[in-house]
Amino acid sequence: MPNANMPRRRFHSLISAALLSCGLICNLSMAQQVLRVSAIPDEAPTELQRKFKPLGAYLEKKLGVKVEFIPVTDYAASVEGLINHKLDMVWFGGFTFVQANVRSRGQIVPLVQREEDEKFQSVFITSKGDINKLEDLKGKTFSFGSESSTSGHLMPRSYLLAAKINPDTDLKRIAFSGAHDATVAAVAGGKVDAGALNISVWEKLIAQNKIDTKQVHVFYTTPGYFDYNWSVRADMPSEMQKKITEAFLTLNPASPQDKEILELQRTKRFIPTKTENYKAIEAAAHNAGLLK
Repeated sequence: MPNANMPRRRFHSLISAALLSCGLICNLSMAQQVLRVSAIPDEAPTELQRKFKPLGAYLEKKLGVKVEFIPVTDYAASVEGLINHKLDMVWFGGFTFVQANVRSRGQIVPLVQREEDEKFQSVFITSKGDINKLEDLKGKTFSFGSESSTSGHLMPRSYLLAAKINPDTDLKRIAFSGAHDATVAAVAGGKVDAGALNISVWEKLIAQNKIDTKQVHVFYTTPGYFDYNWSVRADMPSEMQKKITEAFLTLNPASPQDKEILELQRTKRFIPTKTENYKAIEAAAHNAGLLK
């Protein structure tokens, strides 16, 4: 209530000034907003940083906010970081997206995926001449990637089970390397007889001449499945979700700058995605006993 000695017009002027000041402060706050981005650590931290740097600069320009890449120690940290508002957007694998969505009770939104992620694949590799099919793995040592990896654990485990091979009882020993490139190193170094990783990392390492395919080779490639995506929380303003989606969808390989970003992300283009695409991953996780 205005002071009795204060003219009503002056009181309204003060209220208007206060509201204007609040608006300016809010706008200033928005101008200083930081989009905190991370990714599941399926490769070495230095490689993840290298891949993200030009993409981060592009997003800053498109979104008009500062974009900060925050590395995480493991897959679980990427899930918890997004759910607990410590991160705003995360590059998830299909399984980590499912974990985050289940943990948050449906409050995680997948925005875009690479075109390749509609039919992603895992490869099984070995350095042994007597391993030529999945059934030959019985009694052998084997390495998955991270326990929460879609292409490095969940789907390879699912295809092993489909071939009537229980990794926990039919293999001599299983290990978890923590990352796809580490799985290749374990197989090449003779620490395990065979391993599984995502086909994208495998092809990248071959292109970089980091693999001697006479020493280590693929003996089984899985059918396709939905995998990686960029996800945010459902409470992110819809306008920001839309701007992020459009930024990815408008990346144009005809532009040298955009082409560099797309090549680092190992794709030719991004496409929209949705939660329903990952129902098969969720079912596979339940069937494999990896999702309670």
